[in-house]
Amino acid sequence: ADYDLTGQLVWPGAVLMNTYLSEHPETVKGHSLIELGSGIGITGILCSRFCKEVVLTDHNDEVLEIIKKNIEMQSCSGNADAVLTAEKLEWGNHDHLSNIIEKHPVGFDLILGADIYILLTFLCPCGYFQF
Repeated sequence: ADYDLTGQLVWPGAVLMNTYLSEHPETVKGHSLIELGSGIGITGILCSRFCKEVVLTDHNDEVLEIIKKNIEMQSCSGNADAVLTAEKLEWGNHDHLSNIIEKHPVGFDLILGADIYILLTFLCPCGYFQF
């Protein structure tokens, strides 16, 4: 465990997103997607049952190791239809973004961010953001 447990917990947003996606799998069916701030990867792994490709991202190296172990366990179970990968992504880091773009030049159909709103709201309590 890292001193920063943020990415090592299942947050309420992920539970809410997973409930929605379980009830509406057509939302992601057949798509490629990237998940921002994947934490342990629970949402992306759920999506892998319906998608063709899922890239799970996080900035924390400890969390990335957890994601990779969870991907390996999911792959062994045979429940995933998608290609699952994990990539380091620290927001605003040009090298991380370039690496992901190089590996996925076509891009993604969907971008998920189940729990990133907490950090963004904390950083910008005004409720709107400019990227």
